[in-house]
Amino acid sequence: MFNPNVVVKNIVNQSGVDNVVTLVARILMAYIFIIAGWGKLTAYGATAGYMESMGVPGALLPLTILVEFGGGLALLFGFQARLAAFGLAVFSIITAFIFHSGDDQMQQINFMKNLAMSGGLFYLMLHGAGRFSLDHAIEK
Repeated sequence: MFNPNVVVKNIVNQSGVDNVVTLVARILMAYIFIIAGWGKLTAYGATAGYMESMGVPGALLPLTILVEFGGGLALLFGFQARLAAFGLAVFSIITAFIFHSGDDQMQQINFMKNLAMSGGLFYLMLHGAGRFSLDHAIEK
């Protein structure tokens, strides 16, 4: 009997495919954090003001930029990827509750997006950055 799950499993179990998929997944997860961190850096005053309007001290903005931009780069290059993934997952959950717990539909979507990203990041934390990463090169 035809089982699509087995077909996909057989494709990704081919030599090298899992490493390419892991690299693509890391790039996709890193992208949102790099862009968000850069945006906060280039709109520093406005971002600090927004944070303060939500009850978060603007003094935490440098740490936020470090987590997002630095963590995103760490994911992108696969450097300390397990630690970066864990940190970004926890960060995403915390920010979901602080900034995206509103009643309007857009905030609910952003809340769910943060939780979904956390799931992918926790998965990366468990399975590592893969072969195409600095972590792999260092461990070798």
